[in-house]
Amino acid sequence: MDKILNLFSGENLIILIKTVGLVGVYAIIFAESGLLIGFFLPGDSLLFTAGILASQGLFNIYLLVIGVFAAAVFGDSVGYSFGKKVGPKIFSREDSMFFKKEHLNKAQAYYDKYGAKTIVLARFIPIVRTFAPIVAGAGNMKYRSFITYNIIGGALWAIGMSLAGFFLGSSIPDI
Repeated sequence: MDKILNLFSGENLIILIKTVGLVGVYAIIFAESGLLIGFFLPGDSLLFTAGILASQGLFNIYLLVIGVFAAAVFGDSVGYSFGKKVGPKIFSREDSMFFKKEHLNKAQAYYDKYGAKTIVLARFIPIVRTFAPIVAGAGNMKYRSFITYNIIGGALWAIGMSLAGFFLGSSIPDI
């Protein structure tokens, strides 16, 4: 596991981004945002570093921010759909060590009350950003509300982190 984590840090992250290009960056953001297997991926550092590399001419900043925004929103929507489809089926089974019907009811009540804040703020918390849309779907958060805050959170996070890296890279030569 340490070797995998080292792949996503320092110079290795720059090499990874240069190797996979924009499409790879989009795929990683999509996977981290919406697929259960993506919880270990480096969304924040990836976006920031890709922004820095865009400031140095490796990527077109417009293609970067549009693509990562779309990947983040689409990824969360896939996670929501997965949770909506699979969540109730899992929780309709008999209670087990991990799945209890009462937890789904609590999730539904939580998302009714705090869902909007959760979807936006979860973008900025690694691991949580992977699971929040799945729980929102399983907890029956209204899709109209979900997608609205998914778009807001996706814009703040994906575009914001990329532009922060871009502006830092533009203001500090050879960063």
